[in-house]
Amino acid sequence: MYIPALYKSNDFNLMRDIIRENAFALLISSAGRIRATHSMMMLNEDDPENVYIETHISKANPQAKILKDRDEVLCDFLGAHTYISSSWYDHMNVSTWNYEAVQVYGKVMLMSPDELYGHLEKLTMKYEKAQQCPVLIENMGKSFVEKEMKGAFGIKIMPDDIFIQQKLSQNRKQDDFLNIISHLENGDENAVKIAAKMKTVKK
Repeated sequence: MYIPALYKSNDFNLMRDIIRENAFALLISSAGRIRATHSMMMLNEDDPENVYIETHISKANPQAKILKDRDEVLCDFLGAHTYISSSWYDHMNVSTWNYEAVQVYGKVMLMSPDELYGHLEKLTMKYEKAQQCPVLIENMGKSFVEKEMKGAFGIKIMPDDIFIQQKLSQNRKQDDFLNIISHLENGDENAVKIAAKMKTVKK
């Protein structure tokens, strides 16, 4: 992704936060026809020196039928984002969009059945633990889970390049910058998030 120097970040803790909070992301591949699938992704940080992304898609998905070990894919994560009106400036300008995003290019490694089982355990725990009556993999019975797994295609993505972007009006003078924050704080959930983020990067 194109990132002007002003908006580029090398903060890997920020990357982790964006991925954790926006885990339903795009898996993009270009073997043959360009394909993209929205899928649930997780950071595997079991080895802090070798962090990678894991996900799964349906085996019936055409993308699953062509992906193989060592293929390059792109994982695209969009964080908080919101519209910025030009009416919030004290001068004539154009409207824009503030946002956070992460893109990870990496090589595919196909999961073994045991790795896929473990991936589904972690993924289910992450989203079920907050439910009033959580339904966890361990309660489903191994034979049931293994039967359902036959329809899943699990992969690990080993990162080659990571791009982190925070476009948060860093190019605006202080009066406009503070006025943008003021307007965003009265907006929707994404706008409020961006306002809070802006306070951490400037002024």
